[in-house]
Amino acid sequence: MTKIHFRPYNPNQTVLFPQRIDEDIAENDPVRMVDALVEGLNLESFRKLYKECGRSPYHPKMMLKVILYAYMNNIYSCRKIEKLLHRDIHYIWLAGYEKPDFITINRFRNRVKKEINEVFTQTVVLLSSKGFISLNVEYIDGTKIESKANKYTFVWRKTVERNRERLMKKIHVLLGQIDDVIAREKSSENNEEVEFTPA
Repeated sequence: MTKIHFRPYNPNQTVLFPQRIDEDIAENDPVRMVDALVEGLNLESFRKLYKECGRSPYHPKMMLKVILYAYMNNIYSCRKIEKLLHRDIHYIWLAGYEKPDFITINRFRNRVKKEINEVFTQTVVLLSSKGFISLNVEYIDGTKIESKANKYTFVWRKTVERNRERLMKKIHVLLGQIDDVIAREKSSENNEEVEFTPA
């Protein structure tokens, strides 16, 4: 009988030179775009929201990157974001191995809500203009509306302006939905009862 030789497997093996985490993230991954976008922002307006005394807070760029990337992936729960900061390579890389808990994420989000909404709006507009996301096809009550029906169509200036207004309305609706999810999460946290079990 032939003996099967498996590759060596040791999950607890230590390495002399640890691998950089960003080597496992593709160059064209959307997480890199979020990172570059936030790095290019001027966040001086965030500084005035912090006090000079007390414990050092997490860097607002890091927190903003994590929250924007979560929003981009339709994740609005602070608890889910906290879990992802422990296990998802993209979130770990964005946070630079920092692991803020859900309360910290929620406090930051509440403190800079207006700024996050502005940055999120700018991000959607920028992604749309660069072609990363498409806003040409919209589904309303099962009806498909395309701005480019065939290759011979062209778009009038007023149509472009109207579509921009629609985009802003959509972003406003999305931000309202995010607020609803956050409110539901807060109410469920307040209603939770702590159960103690014997050890």
